[in-house]
Amino acid sequence: MLLITRKSGESVRVAESALVAGKVVPPAPARRRGPAASYEELARVAARSWRPVESERLGAWELRAAGGFTRRANSVLPLGDPGLPLDEALTAVRRWYGVRGLPAYVQTATGAAGTQELLCAELERRGWVREVTAEVWTGPLAPVADLAGDTGVVLSREADETWLARYQRKGVSEVALRVLESGPSVWFATVPGAEGADGAGGGGGVAAIGRCVVDGRWASFAAVEVDPAQRRRGLATAVMAALARRALDEGASAAWLQVETDNAGARALYAGMGFAAHHSYHHYREPAAAGTDR
Repeated sequence: MLLITRKSGESVRVAESALVAGKVVPPAPARRRGPAASYEELARVAARSWRPVESERLGAWELRAAGGFTRRANSVLPLGDPGLPLDEALTAVRRWYGVRGLPAYVQTATGAAGTQELLCAELERRGWVREVTAEVWTGPLAPVADLAGDTGVVLSREADETWLARYQRKGVSEVALRVLESGPSVWFATVPGAEGADGAGGGGGVAAIGRCVVDGRWASFAAVEVDPAQRRRGLATAVMAALARRALDEGASAAWLQVETDNAGARALYAGMGFAAHHSYHHYREPAAAGTDR
């Protein structure tokens, strides 16, 4: 049997006798809708926007840990050669995370030039389990900044109690705060709720929040969350517009964000802002290990 990896990263098995011919498919032509960017550039920018508490190099791979707070901060970023045969590298990875009481995860990407379809196939062949698939989207920053005027969005350098009241992950620890506040230039946006709001949505009356990290020409958007009772009022757009204006002031010109493949509402929102998919990313869990939150 042959193991073939599609552009999406999905691996399928095909009987060798059924194969008539094969060739390596070249990368798709570069899209012109958004800013030009390589996978490696985006991967490194994304890593700097969500720093772990602890990291160590294994060749060109980066092993990252943050007490289990999100897979992104507790997974291997395999950009390049680990300096060991793959089986030995994966053994070292599992040992490193095991010492910290964490399951081993490897973050990979597919669907763009320079991504890791072959590594995905090798991980699956060794029994590693894909638990998360999402996409990285990119777009120009200026159109986002032009979307909305001043709607009471408050910007801060810290994730204070007001912001955390709306954040989807409750009981944020000191380690989690260190991750949230990491990055070259981090901004948090909050839209206070109406006076006397009862906080039925679990956010203590906070209407909406968002997080942005400015890193050179790039601005990343994350944690854009709206009180369920106050959706469809343009609050997510207002939050992103306010953050985008601040990022423009700091010299950024391009934007990126991550979106789940099954989040139709977010995908429609971001597409309307001028974002488009750049590549897919995945988290592979070691065989027979418990999961953690993304």
